Amino acid sequence: MTEESRIKTNSLKAWLLAARPKTLSGAAVPVMIGAALAYVDARQYDGDVFSWTAALLCLLFAFAMQIDANLINDFFDFVNGSDDAETRLGPRRACAQGWVTLNAMKQAIAATTCAACVIGLPLAWYGGLEMILIGALCVVFAFLYTTFFSYEGLGDVLVLVFFGLIPVGCTYYVQIHDMTWEVFLASVACGLVIDALLIVNNFRDRDNDRLAGKKTLVVRLGPEAGLQLYLGVGVGAMILGGTFWLNGHLLATVFPLLYFVLHVFTYLRIKRTYQGKALNLCLGETARNIFIYGLCVAVGLLLA
Repeated sequence: MTEESRIKTNSLKAWLLAARPKTLSGAAVPVMIGAALAYVDARQYDGDVFSWTAALLCLLFAFAMQIDANLINDFFDFVNGSDDAETRLGPRRACAQGWVTLNAMKQAIAATTCAACVIGLPLAWYGGLEMILIGALCVVFAFLYTTFFSYEGLGDVLVLVFFGLIPVGCTYYVQIHDMTWEVFLASVACGLVIDALLIVNNFRDRDNDRLAGKKTLVVRLGPEAGLQLYLGVGVGAMILGGTFWLNGHLLATVFPLLYFVLHVFTYLRIKRTYQGKALNLCLGETARNIFIYGLCVAVGLLLA
């Protein structure tokens, strides 16, 4: 009996697969870094400045938006014909496999979008009404990523913004009500690290994406440039990490060297594998590397 036949339509297992819980580490890392930066800087103020409730709300909002984006991606990629169950190289998708019906997926997208808004709304109490605008942008671009930006090779830009600048910066802002160059550069570095996941995903799917008219950056630049881009985002993150050293957080610069070593090893594996489903192993390694980066930076900041 195949895996597909064992999964009942709209069952709990089907929804767990559709939610892609393994991707939640990518949502957690920016919040970890933003919260660590805020916790360290809060020490210079008198009183209890850092709010664990606000930090938890940021994390839960990030999780809800990640699941929402996954469901949106699952639905629209299938509807647009870029998710073919027969030719797909990546992990199987719920709509394409028939595990979740299209109508049920529409309802789930509406539910997770509303849930994210409800979770994020209290952040306006901590960070001001501008948090409502930020939340609205997150929801809008969760739809625009799959329906437009990813097809035009602009997905990497959105990763930098919505997995770097916004989550790191806003997690810090709701605590300190300020922004610094260290936070800005740390958020860009975080976005670069997480973009590696999109790059290896697009590198694996480059032939199918080209046939589907999906002009990702790897499709536009070619596979060799895509490989160098994967290596380059890791290098860029390490260079930007030097800002921690300049601000007296030496360990936050040194600890991520572990991430970079693993990133290089994964790059070499991608280069050797080059194509096919075997690249899914590299996708898993990249997700692991991202989490290790976030952990190394956060711990390095807290121990400084």
